[in-house]
Amino acid sequence: MPNSLDDELPSLKAIASPVRLIVLNLLKDPVGNFPPQVDGDLVLDGVCADFIRDRLGIAPATASRHLTLLADCGLLIATRKKGWTFYRRNEAAIASLASRLAAGL
Repeated sequence: MPNSLDDELPSLKAIASPVRLIVLNLLKDPVGNFPPQVDGDLVLDGVCADFIRDRLGIAPATASRHLTLLADCGLLIATRKKGWTFYRRNEAAIASLASRLAAGL
């Protein structure tokens, strides 16, 4: 019998990483956790990938992989602006995942 949570596997795999959970947590309060940006609004556009990488203290390629996984499963929204990529939480997707997990477990 197929599990009703099979559709959630990409998101579950994405949040299985402590680093990705930290990213989601930091982005709950972008203004409190990151410095002001020149090219994008922290709340409306999201946080520049470089600021996230610096905050985590990880290599650019590693940060890119973590952020891409979160965006690919819909938990983050990526916005390109002036050659930079900004990330913000997709609150609707996060709430939906939490609701489906609660109903499925």
